[in-house]
Amino acid sequence: MKKIILILIAFLSTITLTAGRYAGDFMAIGAGVRALGMGGAFAALADDGAAIYWNASGIAQIRDTEIAIMRAFLYEGLAYYDNFSLCQPLPNDVTLGVNWTRLTIDDIPIFKESHIVGTNVDQRSSDLNWILNEAGIPDGKFTSTDDLYQFAFAKHLRYNLNLGWLFYDLPLDFHFGGNIKYIKRNISDEEGEEHLGIGNGFDLSFLVKTDMAILFDFDWLGNIALGMNFQDVGGTIVSWRDLESKHEDEILFNTKLGIALEQPLYFIRSRIIMTMDVDYVYETQYHYGLEYFYKELVSLRAGYCSENYSAGASLKLYDVSVDYAFLTNVLGNTNRIGLRISF
Repeated sequence: MKKIILILIAFLSTITLTAGRYAGDFMAIGAGVRALGMGGAFAALADDGAAIYWNASGIAQIRDTEIAIMRAFLYEGLAYYDNFSLCQPLPNDVTLGVNWTRLTIDDIPIFKESHIVGTNVDQRSSDLNWILNEAGIPDGKFTSTDDLYQFAFAKHLRYNLNLGWLFYDLPLDFHFGGNIKYIKRNISDEEGEEHLGIGNGFDLSFLVKTDMAILFDFDWLGNIALGMNFQDVGGTIVSWRDLESKHEDEILFNTKLGIALEQPLYFIRSRIIMTMDVDYVYETQYHYGLEYFYKELVSLRAGYCSENYSAGASLKLYDVSVDYAFLTNVLGNTNRIGLRISF
């Protein structure tokens, strides 16, 4: 089973050299334990450091300096996925953020296929040994490292919308933002030879939130938020500068739309959040998330996307939150753990 997974990883890692339209797929893994535990339905919630990835305008909701780290072991421990974010609020409802994401895959096998010279298609299709050589032993190994750096800016504005003399003014919280991204892809073999791909791009995002208690005149209602994130506006190009062909890969433009409903449950000192996102990068893809808080100390969450399920929990002690998420995937279920610190 591990051999099959290694071959799949090798294919996914080298696909940038043959089919550039999937060059940014490593970024689709996502950031933030909490967001991933909700199935990636985070564009309209976006209220922690992971918002730099999901909807950068949301970091304007952060009121304290926040640092978050995450580590995950993917594909039955064959790959490492790390994430770090830092958000710093400034005067005038402005927030700056930095996000770094890295995917590392070691010991990817290389099969040079020199042993199949002189064979025909029928021989190779009928005997697996012709494909992976007789012993199934690779001729070498290589390492793939993908880095994503994002530098985000967000601004919060409040506007009271006058609905007429029969109604109260409706408060609308607008958040505008975006991020500039720097992408570095590095493939190196056991002899130390490196192939480096570099790309630059940017996202633009928007989030608006209002109070349904005022809108519908029911005191027990909570908030509703709508989010929109334009990822890789105009397409992002990754250039492989050390290749004679000057090969370029394209990361496709994606529109991410989201809605979030937050409902207090005062009678049990709790609140519940329901979220849904829609992506359009390759085909329409829906994400669903659910989160429950008790006394702002413990939270439980669940999510669903494309026949994959997720679940998670958080424990908050003072200004430190420990996050955990479990995600199902065709290449192997994964556990993710993270830490968020506010000060």
